[in-house]
Amino acid sequence: MDNLPIIILIGLAGGIAVGLQSPLSSLMSQRIGTLESVFIVHIGGAIASLLPLLFYSGGKLSQWRTVPWYALIAGVFGLVVIGAVSYMIPRIGVAAATITIVAGQILIGVLLDHFGLLGASPRPLDASRLLGLAVVLVGVWLTVK
Repeated sequence: MDNLPIIILIGLAGGIAVGLQSPLSSLMSQRIGTLESVFIVHIGGAIASLLPLLFYSGGKLSQWRTVPWYALIAGVFGLVVIGAVSYMIPRIGVAAATITIVAGQILIGVLLDHFGLLGASPRPLDASRLLGLAVVLVGVWLTVK
């Protein structure tokens, strides 16, 4: 793996971003509604990504038609994430909502790895990975209850 510390720092930055986005989205949803919150979050993200695209003359944006059709629904999953955390945070708290979301990510990650789906390199589900997944799910239960 090339430059593992940088990879870890980028991963931590992504995790911190999700950890901050969730309660902020929930706060917005509680005040103005879930659909309105989702809209504002995505408009903000679109504007934030537009600025560097303008700097790089659009990058490879013109090649969007070469992307598999099913990859184009990725934004819909962002709506699901924001809706889910907006619903969960006032009911179970930020930490429990976050660990539940992360557990869902790990669960789908294990399945994608096992079957080599969506560009993942196949990595079979073995006993140690299954045990790790079980530990995470027990952690969710202990955090949420």
